[in-house]
Amino acid sequence: MIELENVAYSYGGGELLSDISLRLQPGSFHFLTGPSGAGKSTFLKLCYMELAATSGLVQVFGQDVAALGRDQIAMARRRIGVVHQDCQFLDHLSVLENIALPLTVAGRDIEAERQNLTDLIAWVGLSAQQNQLPPELSGGERQRAALARAVIMGPDVILADEPTGNVDWDMSQRLLSLLIELNKMGKSVLVATHDLNLIRGAKAQVSARVLRIKDQRLQLAGADL
Repeated sequence: MIELENVAYSYGGGELLSDISLRLQPGSFHFLTGPSGAGKSTFLKLCYMELAATSGLVQVFGQDVAALGRDQIAMARRRIGVVHQDCQFLDHLSVLENIALPLTVAGRDIEAERQNLTDLIAWVGLSAQQNQLPPELSGGERQRAALARAVIMGPDVILADEPTGNVDWDMSQRLLSLLIELNKMGKSVLVATHDLNLIRGAKAQVSARVLRIKDQRLQLAGADL
C-alpha cells in the first residue's frame, strides 16, 4: 500500500532521515516511536506525500510518487486518512460540517451521505456535540472529531501523528480503541507516538509492529517495549 525503499530526506542542508525502508501491508498496525525531533512527523509526511523524498523510492498504492502529478497525488490522498496532533478546524462551522468537509471538497452529496455521517459521529461518541462549534470542544473531543474527519472518505490507510499527545490517559485509551477497531475492519494503521505506555497497552489488544527512528534510521524496537 505504502512502500519506502532506501529513502532519505534532507532539510536545511542536513539529512534528517537516511536509508529508510518500510512496507505498510494491508491490514497491518504499526507504531512509530523515537525522541522528539527524530523525524517521526517527517516520516508520516513522506507517506502521505506532503513532502518529497530527497532520494530513494516512495510508492503509494503501487504508484511511484515522484512520477505523479498534482491531481494524481490529490486522488491518492483520498485513500489516506491523516490525524494530526494539533488538529485544525474551521471555527465558524459545526463539528458535523467540519467532519463532512472532505466529502464537500470531493464533490459528494452530503444529504446522500447523511446516514453514514450520523453513524460515524455516533461511533466516535460525538452525537451530542455535532452541532457545536470547534472552540466548544474539549481536547479529547477535538481528537475524536479529527479521527472521524480522517476516515469519512473510507480510506485504506490511517496515519496518526501523536493523536493522544494532548489528552489524558482515559481518552488516549478511547482513541486507541477506535484505531484498533479500524484496523480490525481491514485498515492499515500507523501511529507515531512517544507514549510507550500506550504502545504497551495496545500490544495486548492488537498484533502491532513497533518501529523506532534513531540516528536518522528506522529500526525495529527492542524487547524493552
